[in-house]
Amino acid sequence: MRKVLLAGAALLGGSVSLANAQTPTNPMQGQYVAPTGGAGNTSNNNNAWGIANTPSGSAAAGPLSTMRAPNTYAVPTPGTLVIHMNARVEADFGANWTTADKGTNANGTPNGYKVAPMGVASDIRLYWGADGVAANGLRYGAAIEAWQNFYGGTNYNAGINAGGLNASGSGNTSGQTIFVRKEFVYLASDKVGVFRLGGAEGVIGLLDPCIFSSQCWDAGMGTLNGGGPNALAPQGAMGIPWVWASQSGAEYATNKIAYLSPQVYGFDFAFSYAPSKGNLFADQSGSTPIQPGVCNQAGPNCLAVTSGNDSSRWINATAAGLRYQHTFGAVDFKAFGLYEISGKESLSTTAYLTPAQARTAPGIAGLTSLRYNNLGFFQGGVAITYSNFTYAIDYMGGQVDGQLSLNPEGGVSQNAVVTGLTYVNGPWTAGAMIESVDTQGDARLVGVSQRHELGIAVGGNYKLAPGLAVVAEYQYMQRHQGGFDFNQGTLGRTVDGRGQGIETALVMNW
Repeated sequence: MRKVLLAGAALLGGSVSLANAQTPTNPMQGQYVAPTGGAGNTSNNNNAWGIANTPSGSAAAGPLSTMRAPNTYAVPTPGTLVIHMNARVEADFGANWTTADKGTNANGTPNGYKVAPMGVASDIRLYWGADGVAANGLRYGAAIEAWQNFYGGTNYNAGINAGGLNASGSGNTSGQTIFVRKEFVYLASDKVGVFRLGGAEGVIGLLDPCIFSSQCWDAGMGTLNGGGPNALAPQGAMGIPWVWASQSGAEYATNKIAYLSPQVYGFDFAFSYAPSKGNLFADQSGSTPIQPGVCNQAGPNCLAVTSGNDSSRWINATAAGLRYQHTFGAVDFKAFGLYEISGKESLSTTAYLTPAQARTAPGIAGLTSLRYNNLGFFQGGVAITYSNFTYAIDYMGGQVDGQLSLNPEGGVSQNAVVTGLTYVNGPWTAGAMIESVDTQGDARLVGVSQRHELGIAVGGNYKLAPGLAVVAEYQYMQRHQGGFDFNQGTLGRTVDGRGQGIETALVMNW
């Protein structure tokens, strides 16, 4: 029986379910019984060996560095294929108090709306993938990650009978969808490295799975990267963009070519190239809320246009980076650095505007008609682990405005730092982090003001059982830019955004 279970584990990798202690399961029901093997991970084979993401696997590297450790995720042997079928369910209870809880008009008078501070949320993710090794030693595979898409918060539905225009709970859920967040195919060799093609992490996500940016401590809910209380509160107060882009959709949701070298004397190298800001299959799509029409000829509905009506769009984003990892006795040391550049779409359908002209232009037209610089930024970090404590710091600066957006000409360079401390001991994980983000902010305010944002998060999780964690987290955020109203999201009065929130959650991975 033991041999049968081991063979099944090699086939299904991280796929698990809870055992039925009374009677054997019926295989025709698709059930499978085995010890938990950790959570699903679509970033499979992030190095050439499919093993721990450190050169030594030393205990000094700490639990954060062995998330893909041997015997947790099955590694295929020559002539075999490991299939992953994993999922994640998160259920949250949170409470938030922000400056945007009571809505206002542009002149500051109340608009009559108010949100409740407390709420319940839930979310799913589906992970599928396969890793294989050919008889000649070639490693290969693919991965898919699907997320839940939520119905808009207005909930208007004129078809509802009595009770007003707001939709029922059934109407809300029927408006939800499942969408693909990542999909890629890879080829790998122990001596050459890993080549990946499709929608997945670039250099930033490959070199920093979460350690340098201190995102590892809340069981994957997201920390300051759009997770926890940040996601449950009004975004005018709590919506600071995760500018470092590690494990964010702004980086991994673009289709690209990516390469990660083998580790040599503790060093590995990464490269990525993304021609445009999405998936080129989108050019054949019909009318949707996102894509208004098919790309019949070069025009605004084409993803890969290099000239047109949006000068804020980058093209040909190229990044390269180097990472070093090594243990020195009881201390583990990691460092990385990368540089990313891009081109940009040239404005050919309308005239360019100055920032002063853009401030009087209607809405988005003022933003898309400015002159922008190409992407050109540096990111680097250090992480030191000793006695289960990991201190990390990650800096990002240069020609970028927020989360991988072009910086307007004349705008200030971005300077952003996130630093944190994480502690892991058995089933306990605790962490704290603080981010300071200085950017140009709204491009129309070049020469007038820049944006300053601060975020703090503290919390942790406890593993109640294999695959099940209970999480608690607190966040505080503040946002400021002179001449910008964060409640309205528009130019005008200076209205800062501030908020804080607490959250508890149950997170189940299998």
